[in-house]
Amino acid sequence: MIATLKILWNSFKMAMQELRVNKLRTFLSLFGITIGIFCIIAVFTLTGSLEHNIRKDLADLGDDVVYMQKWPWGGNGEYPWWKYMNRPEPEYKDLKPIQDKVQSASFASFNFESGNKKVEYGDDYMDGVTMMAVTNDFDQIQTLQILDGRFFANSESNSGTNVAILGFTIWDGLFPSPEAAMGKVVKVAGRDVKIIGVLKKKGESMIGGIGYDNAIILPYRFARTVVDERRFADPYILIKAKPNVSMDQLKDELRGVVRASHRLRPKEEDDFSLNEISTANDSLNAMFAAINMGGGMIAIFALIVGAFGIANIMFVTVKERTNIIGLKKAIGARRGIILMEFLLEAVSLCLLGGTFGLLLVYFLTLIINLSGTFEMVLSAGSVIFGLSISALVGLLAGFIPAYTASKLDPVVAIRSN
Repeated sequence: MIATLKILWNSFKMAMQELRVNKLRTFLSLFGITIGIFCIIAVFTLTGSLEHNIRKDLADLGDDVVYMQKWPWGGNGEYPWWKYMNRPEPEYKDLKPIQDKVQSASFASFNFESGNKKVEYGDDYMDGVTMMAVTNDFDQIQTLQILDGRFFANSESNSGTNVAILGFTIWDGLFPSPEAAMGKVVKVAGRDVKIIGVLKKKGESMIGGIGYDNAIILPYRFARTVVDERRFADPYILIKAKPNVSMDQLKDELRGVVRASHRLRPKEEDDFSLNEISTANDSLNAMFAAINMGGGMIAIFALIVGAFGIANIMFVTVKERTNIIGLKKAIGARRGIILMEFLLEAVSLCLLGGTFGLLLVYFLTLIINLSGTFEMVLSAGSVIFGLSISALVGLLAGFIPAYTASKLDPVVAIRSN
């Protein structure tokens, strides 16, 4: 066993020496496998990171939250918009029956958004701001990352106090620091509001969602004096399920309460939509399955090209070292040792190329993450997968040349030129 390991170690050193001597050949071999591994890991890293970011954004929306809205989300095939166009928008009066009668709901909040508002502080201002109006329990349903300050007190929400929470882009554009923004009075759509909280930077969502960075959040009762939500806003109601309550149970109970509140007859269709994140998840699963399949096909073709390059180089290596192989066999080297020697060289070459490919992917993730628009993650699983694929390609590409070398007749091999 020890003797075999010594022989393999010497073979490995010889392989490394051959790689150093034949620099151009080594470079071409490494280039092919590097590009192959780079393609396969980059594709899976990009698709995995894309899925990670989208699912993270969906989780932020709440996987135990129902969105009561006029329009349904998604839908397969043709979207029958004409069926929903004449539906009424959710109204504030819909909130009370939900809070009182839906036993499977823990919290509910009526909200609306209105875009293109102007927020002013002294001579400075921010245009194109989204005004968000929320009721008491909004912070219990959605995760607000408050950097400084607090959410609205019940007394402020119920009385319609003119207070506000600023998103990152707004306070960063108007004030030198979050502390400097606290307690200041700004104008939104010409109305004075006092800042009681500022939010951390959230970044752009991959699926749209709620854009907190470019928003000013107001209590609903005050916001309705600034904007008429029935004409110039997009109202919706958020309903959060109690722990251990299924979404189907919540939606069934919610549907019954809202239908009764809207006085719909048994045969009439719902005039509202109950949307949930699982609807988007089903579509995402199918989409990412197709993306991963396409990425896998691209990666396989890239690896095939790299594998042919390794195989060609190994055939040339065997041809150049035929007489050395003959001498080794003449002094007692077994076929298995010769086979292992060339397989080890092929695997080492592929692992080296795979390492370079992984380094390229790593630098790509650093560059993309520095841009701050997309979080790209190179996982340990991807690194192990890349190195494993490299080793496998080396074994497959090097086997036939190695087997050919092990089968050489020592006398014929020694006499070859």
